[in-house]
Amino acid sequence: MSHGDAPVKKVVLAYSGGLDTSVILKWMRETLGYQVIAFCADLGQGEDMRAVKAKAMKMGASKVYIEDLRETFVRDYIFPMLRANVVYEGTYLLGTSIARPLIARRQIEIAEREGTDAVAHGATGKGNDQMRFELTYLALNPSIKIIAPWREWTFRSRRDLIEYAKRHGIPVTATKDKPYSTDRNHFHVSYEGGILEDPWEEAPEEIFQMTVSPDKAPAKPVYLEIDYEQGDPVAVNGKLLSPAALLSHLNDVGGAHGVGRVDLVENRYVGMKSRGVYETPGGTILHVAHRAVESLTLDREVLHLRESLIPRYAEMIYYGYWNAPEREMLQAAMDEAQRDVTGTARLKLYKGSCSVVGRRSPRSLYRLDMATFEEDDVYRQKDAEGFIRLNGLRLAIRAARTKTKGIGRG
Repeated sequence: MSHGDAPVKKVVLAYSGGLDTSVILKWMRETLGYQVIAFCADLGQGEDMRAVKAKAMKMGASKVYIEDLRETFVRDYIFPMLRANVVYEGTYLLGTSIARPLIARRQIEIAEREGTDAVAHGATGKGNDQMRFELTYLALNPSIKIIAPWREWTFRSRRDLIEYAKRHGIPVTATKDKPYSTDRNHFHVSYEGGILEDPWEEAPEEIFQMTVSPDKAPAKPVYLEIDYEQGDPVAVNGKLLSPAALLSHLNDVGGAHGVGRVDLVENRYVGMKSRGVYETPGGTILHVAHRAVESLTLDREVLHLRESLIPRYAEMIYYGYWNAPEREMLQAAMDEAQRDVTGTARLKLYKGSCSVVGRRSPRSLYRLDMATFEEDDVYRQKDAEGFIRLNGLRLAIRAARTKTKGIGRG
């Protein structure tokens, strides 16, 4: 969607302080003559927000919004996603995908506060982020004007942006030697492009920011106990923590033991495949722990039905449909299944691995008196014979038909 024929006086830009959005800010000011309001969400990317604000002002922003949204991000976006055990294509924990709808929502709210009907983002025309930003914009304000410079300007690559930045005195951290793109937040770090574009080449060790190499992790394992209440983690080793603090702590512990590295070739919504390398230490730990508590507390058919819905839900988040009615409906079903997911998972972290070594719950469906291999008085083994015969009836009928056909041909 373009910005149309009407002149846009003010625009709210999702600003990160990185190469793309810094060039975009300058370009919209100088080339298009827009008044740019920069919005930067602190989602735990670990940057000096004062420096980001100063850089935006230096690039010509008329106003800069800096907001600490870490608790909101974890409580209202990451935790609902984790309650559903969502993983895209069996591997990716959706750390970038889940951040975009929160940023876009705040952009729309700031645009309304500032009295402008235009927003802009720095996503390219090849990737998924353009979908995530713009589908959120449209779900919240269908009349909003959307400016996507990567679909409009003449720059063809990040190298072009680096040259423009140098000409206009914009400081950049990306170089021609290491032009890969990174995105960091409280949940993960992603790496794409540049030296990672050959899917055969191993990602160089120096790119990783959150995790040590598993082979350099401590030789002694660490044990964690994570308490859950209705599907959400609330404490680590008995210490109650806020959502953001809990995730931060697990990022530190998991990162120190090399947990949470992923390297995959994924299918983008626009149709191409791309190679992504990710670090999600705390998220990996929480995903494993949550499944452990669920294994005790979820009914079999609820668990199996939920498992069948995970790929579909992962697509919704990956493609950008966080604010769509089907996602909200599915979240309600996922949350209903979590009512009894209360208990504790005990995990062992060791050289990149995260293993479940114990689980307990006051809402457990596990019955030792039923499951034991020792003598018991509550399960009549003879009952299994009729169960098997009835469930095998259709197989027996099919086999009899086949045998009869065979005789007839003889």
